[in-house]
This record gives sequence, C-alpha cells and structure tokens, in this order.
Amino acid sequence: MGEYDASARFVMEATVEPEHIARARAHALELGAAPVSPPIGAQIAVLAAAANALNIVEIGTGAGVSGLWLLHGAPRAVLTTIDSEPEHLAAARQAFAQAKVPAARTRFITGRAATVLPRMNEASYDVVLIDADPEGVIDYVEHGLRLVRPGGIVLVPRVTRGGAVADPVKRDAVTTAYRTLIHETQSSPAVIAAISTSGEGLLQLTTVADA
Repeated sequence: MGEYDASARFVMEATVEPEHIARARAHALELGAAPVSPPIGAQIAVLAAAANALNIVEIGTGAGVSGLWLLHGAPRAVLTTIDSEPEHLAAARQAFAQAKVPAARTRFITGRAATVLPRMNEASYDVVLIDADPEGVIDYVEHGLRLVRPGGIVLVPRVTRGGAVADPVKRDAVTTAYRTLIHETQSSPAVIAAISTSGEGLLQLTTVADA
C-alpha cells in the first residue's frame, strides 16, 4: 500500500459519521443510491458551516446522506433537493424525519435537474451541491454558479471519477467533461477553485464577488 492509499484509508477510518447519517447510508446502499463517502460528507458539512449557509440546493438527493451532512454543518439552513427518482426522494424524506429535521427545512422537487434548474432564482443560495447524472455536470455547474450568491460555494463530489481523470488514456465523454471542468475552473477569473482528493474527490468553487 502506497503512502497516498494509507493516508486515504486512515482518513476514511478516522472520520466519525453521526448515527442518523450512518443509518441513512445503510438505506442508501440497499437502494443502490451510491452516497458520498464520510470524508466527503464531513468536508461539505464544514464548508456549509463556514458559509453560514441558510439556503442550500442539492442536485441529486440519493437517499439523503449528503443532505444530512449539509444540514449537519448548517443547522439553520433550508435545503432544496432535486432528484428524478421518487424512490430516492422517499428514502430521503424518511431519513430526514428519523433525524428529526423539521419539515420546514426541507423542500423536495421531483424532476430532472436540466428542467428544474433554469426556473430557480439566481444569486439566491449559499451552497449548491452537484451530485447528479455525470453526463450533465458542466451544465449543472453553470447553473450552480448562477444560483449562488456572490461569494457562494458550488461543490462537485466524485470529481476524480475513481482516478480516471488523471489517466490520459481515459477519453470517454464523461471523463473528458470532468477533466475539462477542472481545467476551466482552475483558470477562470470568476471563481476560486480547489480540488480535494480525499474520498472520491471534491471540486470546491467559490464565486468571486466582483468578477
């Protein structure tokens, strides 16, 4: 095991997931909803807390794991979560209820993000998390940057695509889109961008207020 692999394993084992999120994770795995890993969950919670987030959008509900992590970091926030799978939304509703999240702090939208996002108000959210169908990641990030307020945060987990983006041989459309997203955001004057390689990877974008 290399030094990087050993560090990744240590971080995974050292991250303590709250019990209510662990329960939601178990249900997500039963549904095949592929929740974010605990290290990524902890990171998005810290970022939501640092942003003092009050309004959050999540593109891709899964079974509620990432949403619970976001609300763990921002306990006063209202979470709007979008998913095209009614079964996933139902599981998330159950997870939030079991976690005693007040109903007024969650808003569930059933539908495809490509249809829902253009109807949402721009510059109205503190954090946007994008964890939906990877084929649309560039379009979703463009929408996310429109939706967040100046200084807001857009988060994209799974950005390393299991190491595929670092492999120049991998040239399929999805991997190429993620690679393009990383390069363009790193060089864009409109955002400050950082990539975490912990867990499955996390692209973090903060909009520049005067860009």
